[in-house]
This record gives sequence, C-alpha cells and structure tokens, in this order.
Amino acid sequence: MSLKGKKIIVAATGSIAAYKIPHFVRLLVKAGAEVQVLLTASAAGFVSPLALSTVSGRPVLADVADGATWNNHVALGLWADAMVIAPCSTNTLGKLANGLCDNIVCAVYLSARCPVFIAPAMDEDMWHHPSTQANMGRVQAYGNHILPSEYGELASGLVGMGRMAEPEHMLQMLAKFFTTDRPLKGKKAIVTAGPTYERIDPVRFIGNFSTGKMGVALAEALTEAGAEVNLVAGPGVQAPHGKGITMTAVESAHDMYEAVMAHAADAHIMVLAAAVADYRPETMATGKIKKSDTGLTLTLTKTDDILASLGKIKQPWQTLVGFALETDNELENAAKKLNGKNADMIVLNSLRDAGAGFGHETNKVTLLTAGQEPVTLPLQSKRDTAKAIIDHMIQIRHAEETV
Repeated sequence: MSLKGKKIIVAATGSIAAYKIPHFVRLLVKAGAEVQVLLTASAAGFVSPLALSTVSGRPVLADVADGATWNNHVALGLWADAMVIAPCSTNTLGKLANGLCDNIVCAVYLSARCPVFIAPAMDEDMWHHPSTQANMGRVQAYGNHILPSEYGELASGLVGMGRMAEPEHMLQMLAKFFTTDRPLKGKKAIVTAGPTYERIDPVRFIGNFSTGKMGVALAEALTEAGAEVNLVAGPGVQAPHGKGITMTAVESAHDMYEAVMAHAADAHIMVLAAAVADYRPETMATGKIKKSDTGLTLTLTKTDDILASLGKIKQPWQTLVGFALETDNELENAAKKLNGKNADMIVLNSLRDAGAGFGHETNKVTLLTAGQEPVTLPLQSKRDTAKAIIDHMIQIRHAEETV
C-alpha cells in the first residue's frame, strides 16, 4: 500500500469520537506506516493512552514537556510525512484557525511542514454554527486538507452532520493522497515571491505591497505535484509549508536576479511571481538622508529584468512562467510580455478585479499562452489559484512534449 514507510502523526483531541482512534492507528500500522500519537489532556479522558501506545508501538505524547523530557514539537513537525488531527473538536478547530498554541497538538501543527489532514467531529448544531464554518474556511485557506465529516448518528442522539469520518474512510483518503500521480516528480523548479526593497539610504527603500502569498502557494502546489522547489523570496515572505521546498531569502532585485540565475541552468520550471522593482536608486546614500526645505531628487536606474534574462537562455526542455500586474489595457500588455520575453505562460492580474492582487487571501487571474485563447479563472483562494496555474502549466508541457 502507498502508506508503507510513511511517518504519520495522529493527533487526537477532546471528542467522544476519540474512541475510534486505536482502530485507525492499527489500520495505519497494518498498512506499513510509522505512527506517532499525540493526545490533548481532554482527549485522554475519552481514549486510553496505554491502548494507543500498544497499537502504535510508540509512547504517546501528551505535552510539550513532561517535567523530565522535552517532546520536541519542531522535530516532530519535520519528522512527519503527514499529520492527521482526528478527531478535531470544535475547540481545537478554533485554535487551529487562529494560531493558538496551548498544547502539544497545536504546537506540532504550527511547526509541521508536512500535509495536515483535519477530521472534524462535533454535534450537528455545532457543525452548522457560522463560527465553525468560518473556522473551517480559514484552516482550508491555510492549505490544510479536510477529511469530511459524515452524516449519521451522533453522541447526542441526533442524526445529522458532524460525525467523524470512519477510520477506514480516513485511511482510504490518506492512501489516495500518497498514490496520486505526481507529474512533476524528479523535476526542479524555481519560484520567486514577494517584493524587493531598493535602498535609498540605510533606513529607507523603494518597495511595493506584495506579501508573497501567491508565490508561496505556487511553491506548495509544485511540491504537491512532485517537484523539488527553490523559493527565492523577498522581504517579509512567510516560510512555506511542505517538504521539498528550499527557501532563499533576498532583499533587492539584483539579489533576486543572482539567486535565480545561479539555479536557472538546472531548473525544469521557472515561475516568476515576485513583484520585482523596475527601478532602483542609482546610488545609495551611506548615511540617513536628512530632511531639507528644498525637497529631494532621486535618480533611478533600471533593475535587472529577470524574466527577459531567463527568456534569452531558456532551453526547449524548460518552462518559463511570468506574472503581469496591470491596471490598463491588461490583455494587450500581458500579451506583449508573453511574446517579448519568450515566456511560455503569463499570469495576468488586474488591479481592477476586487479581491485580487496584493494582500488578499484570494486571487483572480487570466492565463495567456502562445497560440491559445486566454483562460480566465474565477475568484478563489490563492491556494486553488496556484493549483489551477500549475495544472494549466502541466497541460502546456504535455502538449509540447507530444508534438
């Protein structure tokens, strides 16, 4: 089975559905997985730590520190190939959605670089409450996978939604995740993300409002498709989740240019999502520029054009994807960029689209490729947008390889 040799963390929280977890752990072990169980204090009231230790073959961890031993949550987050939070109570769901960290489950979750699967378990009215649904939306927007609740008999005696997925169903969903075809397995990719800062003096810079969220989502989507990714990130970009991503932090456009060009020769895929400054100050003052009554004149010079530079050296086996953020004549300007810089695809962002562009959790883009009609994607999460972009890119690669 596809779970053979996989390292799985099973984290149980305070729900009556925890009584099913020994069976789930046993199924994982029979499938060949190594399982480490975590328990919250309330979960231990529903299921025996001794039973879980017996079926997993490992001591159950119930706290970050037990007095004599530190259970290294960071190391656990790096060790695992997947983390399954099951059952995930309403209380824990709220903590995950808001970044709270008061137990070992939350600490490992916040440290995990592996895919995280969440199996909600609660009564029907709690499931349908707007706050629960809002928290579900938030944890999904963070890139977590949901093992959907099922319809059935609940602990309250009601029949409805909120029942934790059965252990056999959770096993099947995990196995499917690890057996999904990874079309980019063995491929190397470069992704750029975030802004660049072009220094005026030691305390001031020219920059933009990019957060790098789109670039990070693209890096994660590429790793899910099997690629090994080097993420070249500007200032303020948060580290991505997922194994297979190496992050290189840079500050200026020239820094980013050098970091990208250093790896370009070996990259099968290059996705330039960063908002790179087009101009930088011709000289940087060595000391802080003092305010004066006469104003300040800056002489600017062009920065390195990373997309154009890669387009000039691109090999037939390489795929180059650029981004275009436009406010006027959007399609026309994006098409010029596609053709003029020898890119295989341009992802067009329009600042005229509500909910798209810098700072949002959502995005709306149009994909331009040579010889094809533009494809406009709906407004959706940046994670879903990234997956759609990578899927479209894979289709282009496949079409070119079969010609």
